[in-house]
Amino acid sequence: MTETVSTIVAPEGSLEVLSQHEVERLRDTSGHGLHDLLRRCALAVLNCGTPTDDSREVLETYRDFDIEVIQEDRGLRLKLDNAPAGAFVDGRMIRGIREHLSAVLRDIVYVANEIQNNDGFDLNSSQGITNAVFHILRNAGVLKAGASPNMVVCWGGHSISREEYDYSKSVGYQLGLRHKDICTGCGPGAMKGPMKGAHVAHAKQRFKDGRYLGISEPGIIAAEAPNPIVNELVIMPDIEKRLEAFLRVGHGIIVFPGGVGTTEEILYLLGVLLHPDNMDMPLPVVFTGPASSEAYFRQVDTFIRTTLGDAASERYQIIIDDPEAVATALCHGIDRLTLFRRDNDDAFYFNWRLNIPLDFQHPFDPSHDAMAALNLSPEQPVHELAANLRRAFSGIVAGNVKEKGIHAIELNGPYKLHAPGALMTHLDELLRAFVDQQRMKLPGSHYVPCYELVT
Repeated sequence: MTETVSTIVAPEGSLEVLSQHEVERLRDTSGHGLHDLLRRCALAVLNCGTPTDDSREVLETYRDFDIEVIQEDRGLRLKLDNAPAGAFVDGRMIRGIREHLSAVLRDIVYVANEIQNNDGFDLNSSQGITNAVFHILRNAGVLKAGASPNMVVCWGGHSISREEYDYSKSVGYQLGLRHKDICTGCGPGAMKGPMKGAHVAHAKQRFKDGRYLGISEPGIIAAEAPNPIVNELVIMPDIEKRLEAFLRVGHGIIVFPGGVGTTEEILYLLGVLLHPDNMDMPLPVVFTGPASSEAYFRQVDTFIRTTLGDAASERYQIIIDDPEAVATALCHGIDRLTLFRRDNDDAFYFNWRLNIPLDFQHPFDPSHDAMAALNLSPEQPVHELAANLRRAFSGIVAGNVKEKGIHAIELNGPYKLHAPGALMTHLDELLRAFVDQQRMKLPGSHYVPCYELVT
């Protein structure tokens, strides 16, 4: 039987009071309410450290868990019923988890009341979506106007080998020695390793203000619960705004080995950078891993070149088994970025100049019809092909780990993706390699593909 705890806690953070309307929406269990969203995100945070990447499994394990917002004269309280016992020590909630729980509440309330129900944000326009991303990050305290560029975004899989995890930690260590902050998707694996390495290096450098920024979204957070090193957590409303947030706040990007989620991020990044308006914009990007990952990156590089062209491969460099060289390359790249931002009067804390087309910003619902209708023909502008390939990989992520996607696959069978022969061959080879290398699910899990490739 799973051990649980029931208690009442106060949020740890700036959100101390809510309006009656906000409390009512958080309690509302109907389709128009926020209770289910709050419950799922809160459970993910409380379940930190559990070795599972199946969001539905988490919800089923703790199906008796519930959370209720209580507004009292002395401030806000959260009533937790049957919460995971691992979130508590001697009956008291671990402080970091309490901070993450407060961040969840803060972002859910802000997005629902200030963004989604606000005529001031046109979420059907590119400028309006970027404005919403900015306001969510600003409300979370992420944007530091006086700070120099030093935020390195690290992407990579949650299902990686021990050798790959240790390598990501070594890279984070080298970055931390150079006073660089780390931003990841906030989960385990390659999202935790760089933060852990940087944390040790920051301690050695007596750098007390190290930032470990985790950016997640409701659909993925249960499968990739925030790791305990994250000291700033932001829950964006969907995967597209999450990806945009990475590119707007990051000053350099490192890609570690991963699976379909990491490939989705790569395609998003390259698709944006390949847009004509962004061709001259500096952003250091490094693909890296231990010596054992060389074949993996060679295959990813081949896929990129054959689908998006050699111009895409010019936007990144591959460095194998050399953490110090990775850190040095990022530092030099960030120096060039700093000069560019300064010359163009662009903010250091938010990349306003980057043009992210609407195709990359509109939320994609990976239904079976939407997946089958994706245009994966190479006879379209390269950044548009990247956008559609990104959607295809996003759908596979949903079918692998997201509650809604898993349920849809059980009801209707695997997604069907249609593409011309040559592109389909390259896509098939890449996905088969991910399956063989156990990059689709956590090691030891039996993986049944949630997709079929159709020519």
